[in-house]
Amino acid sequence: MADSKKQENKPSEFMPEIRRGRVAQLTIYEVSEIELETLAQGTANSTYLNFAIFLLTVSVSFIIALLTTTIASNRVFTVFVVIAVVGAIGGAFLLLLWFRTRKSISDLMQTIKERLPPEGIREIKTATDD
Repeated sequence: MADSKKQENKPSEFMPEIRRGRVAQLTIYEVSEIELETLAQGTANSTYLNFAIFLLTVSVSFIIALLTTTIASNRVFTVFVVIAVVGAIGGAFLLLLWFRTRKSISDLMQTIKERLPPEGIREIKTATDD
């Protein structure tokens, strides 16, 4: 009998202490399924920016190498020039692409936040809201 009381008390000994900090105000935004998928997938913007930085860095490195060293082989010189030019053009293109599409997620977030009525105005519930 004493063993059964000890077994009943053992699980409660291992229960964690739960502490909760009270939130003064909680704002809930409704999000459609399409908006949620867009937020989950993100955009290719960060990828464009990362590749643009990579290509521009490679291009600058090869341009500096071309300007500071003497390359005897025409074949090696041509390879360096091609890498420098392709890197500069590709990097500039991706940087421009990133710049033009960078606001799509922030615009979506702003659209979701604008659904909230202004402070102090209460929504009136209608029969169709149920």
